[in-house]
Amino acid sequence: MKRLFALAFLMLLAACAGPPAQVVDRSGQGVVLPQAPVLPDVAPGTPLVADFLLVDKSDRLLIAYAKGKPIKAYRGLQFGDAPQGHKRFEGDERTPEGRYTIDTRNPRSSYHLSLRISYPNAADRAYAESMGRSPGGDIFIHGQPNGLPMGRMPGDWTDGCIALSNAEVEELWQLVPDGTPIEIRP
Repeated sequence: MKRLFALAFLMLLAACAGPPAQVVDRSGQGVVLPQAPVLPDVAPGTPLVADFLLVDKSDRLLIAYAKGKPIKAYRGLQFGDAPQGHKRFEGDERTPEGRYTIDTRNPRSSYHLSLRISYPNAADRAYAESMGRSPGGDIFIHGQPNGLPMGRMPGDWTDGCIALSNAEVEELWQLVPDGTPIEIRP
């Protein structure tokens, strides 16, 4: 009964979220997300588990997918102080772009909860090394700083991470297992 109530509540929230978001894939064709989640076929009582994450930096949108269908969308993402462009070096305050995985989680993060993104990959390390620099690391999807009163920090404020509200990162924490692929698009 609790799960049915929670699902009905989530669908009500999704319906109140405003018009559908437009996500443009690399081929330039748009994909319109439904206002209410389109849930994959799962047995009743089975918790939803995301098997792919898509981040669209220009739309400030994160979509969690299960079996090819969107199950949750988060809008208003916050990035590093220099959000445009791919992260190249430690300290450039950019959020990486490309394909990575969620490789671990930190329940004792300084930013509520955090899910680590596997940046840098081999190509990121090779590029930074060719320029005589460090690629940096420790890029996470996380909540707001611990000790912050309710709400969000204003603007883009991370050092290259992806920030959500604390409630959103708690929900994502439950949906996303370690090893989940993530694609971050410009």
